[in-house]
Amino acid sequence: MNNQQGFTLIEVMITVAIIGILASIAVPQYSDYVTRSRLVESQSKLSDTRVRLEQFFVNNRTYMGFACDQAAAGSDNFTISCPTLTATTFTISATGASLTGAKKMIGFGFTLDDLNQKTSAITGANASSGWSNPTTNNCWVSKKPNIC
Repeated sequence: MNNQQGFTLIEVMITVAIIGILASIAVPQYSDYVTRSRLVESQSKLSDTRVRLEQFFVNNRTYMGFACDQAAAGSDNFTISCPTLTATTFTISATGASLTGAKKMIGFGFTLDDLNQKTSAITGANASSGWSNPTTNNCWVSKKPNIC
């Protein structure tokens, strides 16, 4: 009697098909999860910069002269800038950067001003991949399609 051991071709094909189906579900979900974590990083940097600006204002009675580049250090996925710094107002922006291979964040942008008004600006490939600006643009998008 010849006793063979091992897998048949159909068993291997079924296993490969199951793994393929699971991967086709898991990879996009993981990619969205990574994107959402990068969005939280930018929003945290904006909030931190706002606190630093308010402290600067308490000490100097003006927002002018604030070193925005110091407050923005350490972000690989977003570039933080202060396009508006006047004596009594400010606007802080986070713009998706292509540093360290994080090209997926290009097209994401967020702003925060002295009145704590938040806006999102999603453009380019991200806008066509399911991300979008909120209907009333007064918050930071954190999930697809436009959930704040």
